[in-house]
Amino acid sequence: MEARIRARVNLALTFFALLFFVAGSSPPRQFVISNAERRIDLSSHIINVHLTLKVENAGTRSASEVVLALTPTEVDHLAMVDASAIKGKRKKTTSVRLEVKPTELPDAPPIDTKYFTIYLANPLNSGESTTLEVLYVFTHFLEPFPAEIAQSESQLVFYHDTALILSPYHIKQQTTFIKTPSTKVESFIRMEPTNRVGTEIKYGPYEDRPPYSISPIHVHFENNSPFAVVEELVQEIEISHWGNIQVTEHYKLIHAGARHKGVFSRVDYQSRQSSNGASSFRYLLARLPPRVHSVYYRDEIGNISSSHLRTDSLKVFRYVFLLFSLVPCSKKLF
Repeated sequence: MEARIRARVNLALTFFALLFFVAGSSPPRQFVISNAERRIDLSSHIINVHLTLKVENAGTRSASEVVLALTPTEVDHLAMVDASAIKGKRKKTTSVRLEVKPTELPDAPPIDTKYFTIYLANPLNSGESTTLEVLYVFTHFLEPFPAEIAQSESQLVFYHDTALILSPYHIKQQTTFIKTPSTKVESFIRMEPTNRVGTEIKYGPYEDRPPYSISPIHVHFENNSPFAVVEELVQEIEISHWGNIQVTEHYKLIHAGARHKGVFSRVDYQSRQSSNGASSFRYLLARLPPRVHSVYYRDEIGNISSSHLRTDSLKVFRYVFLLFSLVPCSKKLF
C-alpha cells in the first residue's frame, strides 16, 4: 500500500515538474509593452529597423528574459540583431549592450514565428520597467517590381511588412514610421490612423493590441540607390622576407536590383546621367591603409582606366580612396 502511494506521489511530482518546465519555456506572461516605437529606414537596399520598447513587469515575480518575435521571412533575410538597455533620462542616458540569442517556444501559439531572447543585465522586479533599443538589419528584402527596367526608367521596389509589431506580449501603445528614399511612392496600404508627410509614412498610434497581432501592409516606392552586392570575396595576402605585404582581393560583384532590359546606350548613359541608369552604381569606393603603394585594379575585360586615387581630407584618418566607374549591369564584374 505504501509503495502504491509513494509511486503516485512520485508520478504527481514528475507531472508537476513537466508542467513547470513547459510553462517556463514560454515568454513571461507578466511582461507588458507599455509603449513601442518602430522606425524602418528604406533609403537603401539594406533595411535598418530601430525598435524601442518600454517593458513593464506587471507580474508578481522577477524576470530577466524578454522575447522578440519575427516572421520566418524576416529571419531568412536577417543580417544582424542587436539590443541594449537604456538607463538614465534625457541627455544623461547610457546604453548597456545585451546578449541576444535565438530561442524556441514549444508551447507558443501554432503560428509561423521565430523567436529571439534578450537577456537583461539585471532581473526586472515586479512593478519595474526598462527601456530596450533593438536594431534589426535585413538584406535582400526589397522586391524589384517591375523585375526588369529599361535604361531610362527608375527602379521601383516593394516592401512587405505589418503595421502592427509582432510580439508575444500585450502592447498598450505602438507606432511605426517608414522612411522612403524620396517622395515618389506609387502606393501603400493604409490602416487607420495612417499619415504620410514627405518621405515618411506613419502608422498609428494603435492601442491595446493583444499578443501576436498583425496587419499586413506593403509600400511600392522608387528606390534608385545602388543595389551593389558582393557574391564572393577572396583575399590573398603574401608576406615577403623583406617585410613587404602584397594584398590581392578578388570580387564577384552583381547588381541585385531590377535587371536591365533592352540595348544599353553608352552615349545616353554618359550624356544624360540624371535620367539614364538612375539605379546603376557608377563607381565603387574602397578605403585603403595610409601607407599603401603600387595599387592596380582590373576587371574581366582588362585594366580600369577611368579611376584614380586620392587622399582623405581628414588627415587624422590618413585614408586613401580608390574610385572607379562602372556601367550598369546584372553580371559578375570581377
